[in-house]
Amino acid sequence: MQTIPLLPEFASAGSDVLTPDQRRHCMSCIRGRDTKPERIVRSLVFRMGYRYRLHDRRLPGKPDLVFRGRRKVIFVHGCFWHTHDCRNGQVKPKTNSDFWESKRRRTQERDAENIAALEKAMWTSLIIWECETKDAATLVKKLRKFLD
Repeated sequence: MQTIPLLPEFASAGSDVLTPDQRRHCMSCIRGRDTKPERIVRSLVFRMGYRYRLHDRRLPGKPDLVFRGRRKVIFVHGCFWHTHDCRNGQVKPKTNSDFWESKRRRTQERDAENIAALEKAMWTSLIIWECETKDAATLVKKLRKFLD
């Protein structure tokens, strides 16, 4: 396994161990669609016999899975990005913390606005958190309860 050497200007406690260019590259590789948790949920739903559409732009928030006939949608949220109350969702970046706090707060506000708009349009929403995709049996029960 390759280790990244600490550069003198980044060696202080609590600082980022990557240079700004390295961090920028890492962050640019993070996808918003077709993530591993989303693929897990899609696979389970498909194996359960349900059919869906992906990322319908006509609906608020472009839900990850759309069940038009049932008027139901599923959002698959990353714990860090959407500030879940699990261990990963409560991580607070040490560098550029004001930016990240603002960004994550706005993401939560936007999520609430999108769900309210969907409810107003008579759609039912379900949020699946990234950490919930680790336990397939429990997730299948939650999906079946929502979709039946």
